[in-house]
Amino acid sequence: MNSTSLFGDMLQAITDRGRKLLFSGQRDDDADPLRALEQLCETLLSSRGEASGMALSTTILDRWMRLDRDRQQAFLKRLVTAFDADHARLEKAIEAYGVDPGPKAQMELHLAAEPRRQELLRRFNLAPHGTETLVRMREALLTMKRDAPELEILDADFAHLFASWFNRGFLMLRQINWSTPADILEKIIRYEAVHHIGSWEELRLRLAPADRRCFAFFHPQLADDPLIFVEVALTRDIPGAISDVLRDDRTQLDAAEATTAVFYSISNCQEGLRGISFGNFLIKQVVEDLRRELPRLSTFVTLSPVPGFAAWLKTEREQEAPGALTAFDKTRLAALDQPDWASDPEAVAQLRPVLTEAAAWYFLKGRDARGRVIDPVARFHLGNGARLERINVLGDTSQRALRQSHGLMVNYLYKLDDIEANHEAFIGRNEVVAAQPIRRLVPADRGAKAVPMIAEISGPSAPSSKGSKEFSA
Repeated sequence: MNSTSLFGDMLQAITDRGRKLLFSGQRDDDADPLRALEQLCETLLSSRGEASGMALSTTILDRWMRLDRDRQQAFLKRLVTAFDADHARLEKAIEAYGVDPGPKAQMELHLAAEPRRQELLRRFNLAPHGTETLVRMREALLTMKRDAPELEILDADFAHLFASWFNRGFLMLRQINWSTPADILEKIIRYEAVHHIGSWEELRLRLAPADRRCFAFFHPQLADDPLIFVEVALTRDIPGAISDVLRDDRTQLDAAEATTAVFYSISNCQEGLRGISFGNFLIKQVVEDLRRELPRLSTFVTLSPVPGFAAWLKTEREQEAPGALTAFDKTRLAALDQPDWASDPEAVAQLRPVLTEAAAWYFLKGRDARGRVIDPVARFHLGNGARLERINVLGDTSQRALRQSHGLMVNYLYKLDDIEANHEAFIGRNEVVAAQPIRRLVPADRGAKAVPMIAEISGPSAPSSKGSKEFSA
């Protein structure tokens, strides 16, 4: 038995003893379960004993899990209203800080401003499986707040606490292979968010060959449930199509002969941890592990999807004002409207140049309402310090990809010497770092839209090859 299991058993034993002391002879089917839960929460906040605190936390979480969805939402709303900051204390702290803004007053202001529900969530986390239950609670919250915007502030509390509880110092990187326990492999199949895994044989083909790797981050409190995982292909070239990576009849490569590591799928596994970033740490640590194992590796790239491209292009085609497309571009793009265009060589030949040019505009000049690069996958990789290296038309011909991106995929290059400078360019100055062949596709004098400066880069474009796709980060 490992140390995590021993510790969990100890916590469970403490909790069981506490529950016997607190709830002996009591029933948990109160006529008003929400009122009963609120009273238990008040008791938990005033509790000082470890056993009683763990017992109360466990009871509250167990009862919440048994509520129907409407009552779960009602309880979360009570956390917002009944467990906010102490407003009288906060007003007094603000007044004191205005008179003497010293360290003591500043500390009191900080403490007074924190809502009581944050401490409540911390105490919930004391329960055995408390972390896992809180992740599930936030998963429910994320759907509930769509029609209950008052829950947004509670979501901010969860995000604030999870950012600490799931920081890099607590995460464990583990390699996933064909000998990994079956319960974890089953979750890899279920959580794969980019390239569907239809069977155990398909999973074996992604894990067992010598030129394939898979790595995942785990948290001690979710020891058998991955947080995020990345699938890697070891190759000699940068691929331009996902079929080159996933086809069953490909020639397998001796890992020692590989010069390129291709991150072709990254999947976030826990919806309740949405917005908590793991991917940047994951890629960088996997790069370091692969370099130690395989010193010949010199190129690290992705094969990434472009999930918002088709929707953006549709809007550009429909607007009359000058933008990304000329009238001639729109005429050529009419071929997209014919059924099965991706199987028609003439249609593909007509569309390839205009799709490539439009994609370059989409990445380099397209911005959302907040002034950000539109594509979420691009924001992730550019923010991690990668550069936009190559655009691959029909890199993915699956129905999902044709619907979302007209089959477009791109390669992002992680050049280790440039990662920090690229990161600063994107995060600090909103500059998009891209290979020169892509930059040349967007003339500086075209278009009236405001655009941040595009960073200069030097060096050749990527070596040869064919397509690209990736993930849900």
